[in-house]
Amino acid sequence: MAKPPNFARAVDLSSLGKPKTTPTAPMPGRGVSAANLNAEFLPLSSIKPVIVIVWSARSAESIEMVRTLGALESAYQGSWVLAHLDLDAEPQVAQAFQTKSVPYAIALIGQQMVPLFEQSYPEAQIRLVLDKVLALAAQQGIGGAPIEVSEPEEDEAVAALEGGDLRGAELAYKKLLARKPGDSFAKLGLAQTQLLIRTDGLDLPTIVRAASQSPSDIALHLQAADLEIANGGVEAAFNRLLHLVQQTSGEERNKVREHLLSLFGLVDPSDPRLAAARSALASALF
Repeated sequence: MAKPPNFARAVDLSSLGKPKTTPTAPMPGRGVSAANLNAEFLPLSSIKPVIVIVWSARSAESIEMVRTLGALESAYQGSWVLAHLDLDAEPQVAQAFQTKSVPYAIALIGQQMVPLFEQSYPEAQIRLVLDKVLALAAQQGIGGAPIEVSEPEEDEAVAALEGGDLRGAELAYKKLLARKPGDSFAKLGLAQTQLLIRTDGLDLPTIVRAASQSPSDIALHLQAADLEIANGGVEAAFNRLLHLVQQTSGEERNKVREHLLSLFGLVDPSDPRLAAARSALASALF
């Protein structure tokens, strides 16, 4: 089997500084070497994707990335294989993978190399990358479709929602965000759950009629906007609150603005109605 390009060239390690002590705990995954690259990992990549992470004892950041990927390999239940390459021990293999810095990750899919990332990323972003790798491999008949990996708090929230316990779901999402503040799915789940809580038991026609009869009642208009967006009336909800922003000032305007921003988070970022509303809000404020 042909080796990747530039296999015989060395890697410049000068930017990494002086070597540090090799990690005492075993590194997760399987070690890659010049001896086993062709014999083991390239054939394996025709069965399931292989994620290779290049690390160095000179970079604590790269070691941490190996640990993170090790945890994710377990979470993904064997749908891909983690391989780690010690750049200091195997510089020629690192060059074959076109390594420029560490941490550096690539995927091997069907004996083809797919560069992934050249720096550390939060776990949530790495999961997105892994899902794309699995989807790409599945398109080539390698491995299976991405496995949906959920957090325990997310499972708790879904179970609560299915049981009609909105407050329980809200608490579960808050617990997840306390542990993983950047989790975009948890943020969306919390926003959706809080919308359900705010609109629980309210009747759309009744609230909209009451709001039209009380143009200065901010609380009613916020309820009406919630009900409108919950029932698919995205533009109606946005326009209602944009008009209210224009009609208010001070603390009241800030309250309406914050509520409108929370509704923005419930809409697909690519939705043109969202872009238009953001532009209109900026114009109203400035």
